[in-house]
Amino acid sequence: METKISTTSTSATMLWAGRILSALVILFLVFDGTIKVMELEIATKTTAQLGYPVSVVFGIGVLTLVIAALYAIPRTSVLGAVLLTGLLGGAITTHLRVGSPIFTHMLFPLYLGLAAWGGLLLRDEGLRALTFPWNASRRKRGDIRV
Repeated sequence: METKISTTSTSATMLWAGRILSALVILFLVFDGTIKVMELEIATKTTAQLGYPVSVVFGIGVLTLVIAALYAIPRTSVLGAVLLTGLLGGAITTHLRVGSPIFTHMLFPLYLGLAAWGGLLLRDEGLRALTFPWNASRRKRGDIRV
């Protein structure tokens, strides 16, 4: 009796869910980076309220756009997600320092980071195998079908 093992473990639903989740993250980052690069009043005002000099707004915007681009390109998406995690950690720390509301301001970067990594895991089988090795080894042995 022959055992069939499917090598394609990313279903179409998972792939599209990951793409949509990642697209939402990218759209938010592009929006956020663009308003900072354009130095719109809302960006400069909120940056000043958070205790940063207005002179850093442009640089943070460029950094955000670079990270969004790295995350959007499949070959560099993991690097983009790692850099995004650092950027969002700084945002959480900033909101903690100024005493922002917990669920709307302080944890929003956490929600965005979870969406970014979730989207990446849903669309990248290699990353899933690296992150959850017990599933990859079961697939190789033929214990589970995908």
